[in-house]
Amino acid sequence: MTTDQPQDRPPSARHTPVMLERCVELLAPALQHEGAVFVDGTLGMGGHTEAVLQACPSARAVGIDRDPEALALATGRLARFGDRFTGVHAVSDDVPEVLAGLEPPLRRADAILFDLGVSSLQLDEVERGFAYRTDAPLDMRMDQSTGLTAADVLNTYDVGELVRILKEYGEERFARPIARAVVRQREQEPFTTSGRLVALLHDVVPAASQRTGGHPAKRTFQALRIEVNAELSVWSQALTQALRALPVGGRIVVLSYHSLEDRITKRGLAAGATSSAPPQMPVVLPEQQPWLRLLVRGAEQATDAETAANPRSASVRLRAAERTRTTPDQT
Repeated sequence: MTTDQPQDRPPSARHTPVMLERCVELLAPALQHEGAVFVDGTLGMGGHTEAVLQACPSARAVGIDRDPEALALATGRLARFGDRFTGVHAVSDDVPEVLAGLEPPLRRADAILFDLGVSSLQLDEVERGFAYRTDAPLDMRMDQSTGLTAADVLNTYDVGELVRILKEYGEERFARPIARAVVRQREQEPFTTSGRLVALLHDVVPAASQRTGGHPAKRTFQALRIEVNAELSVWSQALTQALRALPVGGRIVVLSYHSLEDRITKRGLAAGATSSAPPQMPVVLPEQQPWLRLLVRGAEQATDAETAANPRSASVRLRAAERTRTTPDQT
């Protein structure tokens, strides 16, 4: 008997969208009018976009993804919506350029979603190198047509650079001994596959930490993935650009999966939801009023039931906001 490989299954069977109903609930109020535009800045396999198009029949959707394979799969999945869906190969910080490149060109999007997690497509396809439990080429690029691979980072960065990314992006306590071990081993033979790196991490990370801190490769693989794809700088820019593209009444929803992404999201939304007037000012001028309204208190998490059904939702943090007034940066 044969079993289907992940790539043989349809997108709907390969990926369960995280907090799907809650995302639609938060986005839908901005998408009920004729001509409404929804942007999925991290399209993935299209599950969130499919649900939004079903719930908001007056809206059209624009899906952005830097992964050509994901974009092709999602476009096939959403073909039944005809010209209500447009897929675009781009990075998530290109929202203004993507909108301007549509026909007709647009300057605003009524609702925007970012699901910042690594997609099931990337995790399940061994040759992508994202998963540390299977030996695979050390790639980790979301767009395999361009940029440095994880192997390039391991084989060319000096000790100081490796320590920096492991500490900043992986929050790895043992960054320095890991970096030194990588440099020693690559002098004998360059790194090409994940199995050899995982073996190194098993040897370097103390056993006590492995017993309490999860898999010893988890933080290093996260750091490499963020570095290879410039995820934090892209996300910081993407959030700024997306907020600028929202009209009054427009909404944004963000799903983050680690503290570094969530910190950028929290600060960006909080800045817009806070008055810019000095605390001692008796009167707050209109231009000093907040221009965002937070739609959830703090960060929402997936329910226990969802986490049990979809383990990839365990670390998610959802934040959402609505634009309440225009700002000078909206030309």
